[in-house]
Amino acid sequence: MSAQQDTTIVIKVLGGLQFDLPRFAVRPNTRVTITLDNHDDMAHNLVVTQPNSRIKVVDEALKLAEKGAKMDYIPNSPLVIAHTRILEPGRMESITFLVDKEGTYPYVCTYPGHGYIMYGAMYVTTKPLPPLEKDLNVPETQRQKTGATANHSGHHMASQSPHPYPLKYPLHYRTFMPDCSPAAIAVALNETESYCFDAGKCYLRYAWSGGFVDNSEQWKGNGSKLTKIVGDIYWHDNTGFPFRIGKIDITPEVHFKGYHLTNRIPTFRYLLNNIEVKETLTLLPGDTGLSRTFTFRNNTQPLLFIIKTDDGITYKSSVGKFNDGVLTIPAGTQKLTLTMKK
Repeated sequence: MSAQQDTTIVIKVLGGLQFDLPRFAVRPNTRVTITLDNHDDMAHNLVVTQPNSRIKVVDEALKLAEKGAKMDYIPNSPLVIAHTRILEPGRMESITFLVDKEGTYPYVCTYPGHGYIMYGAMYVTTKPLPPLEKDLNVPETQRQKTGATANHSGHHMASQSPHPYPLKYPLHYRTFMPDCSPAAIAVALNETESYCFDAGKCYLRYAWSGGFVDNSEQWKGNGSKLTKIVGDIYWHDNTGFPFRIGKIDITPEVHFKGYHLTNRIPTFRYLLNNIEVKETLTLLPGDTGLSRTFTFRNNTQPLLFIIKTDDGITYKSSVGKFNDGVLTIPAGTQKLTLTMKK
């Protein structure tokens, strides 16, 4: 699709967290009007971002936590070019904005849990677009459709899976989980072994076997519904934040500093006062539990790590000693591996 100085685009929301229009093109110096038409049974919005900014805007929207619903899950960010409000099923809204520079501008739904799979691309260009099946700026499910064009109107096929796209493990969702702060990160290490890390509080909340999660009710809700756990929890935190610095009765200040992925496995970064911590969770052989690897910087005092000794888990540490449910980690320790066997 090409355009002159003004153009209007209608984008419909289909079932399965899809925009019916995976991409479209306009020329530079075009005033664009996008009308979002929500045909789904869930609430959605549409946010146009600066190039290469979709994931960052989605993450910033999730960090709004309990403020998100009042803000239509739109972060106050210069990366946001234009946006609709959150639209309930059957509602429509139009936005108008000017694009003057060439580039690929994502559009995305920033409702929690949607933005990693529900997006499209606005090309501002005078050149031909890449073949749709090779276009990494659109979702994989759209690339797999044959004969799709800029004005296609595909049909949603019902799926037995609660996920509207193929799963590749390990994988993670930033979503609302039970018994966790709004900044939950659910991680599936494989098809059956999963855990929930609380990025707001910076510690492991629980681990379970038997599956991953079902987001369908949470996606349909208005922020009040939670993602469902698929499987059975075999370990649940009962101690609160586990680390102490020097003294058992003083809880340190904790600040989450983000995470990075290595072979799709997240490493979480946070501060205990001024001590830098990185934590990576992997599976024990035979899927018999979790191995937690910690690295530390600036730890000039002994660290204490609290566990609950009667929770059915066997704990072993590569460094330090356990005494009455407290692991003492010597000052200056740079790396520690804590195993939790079922």
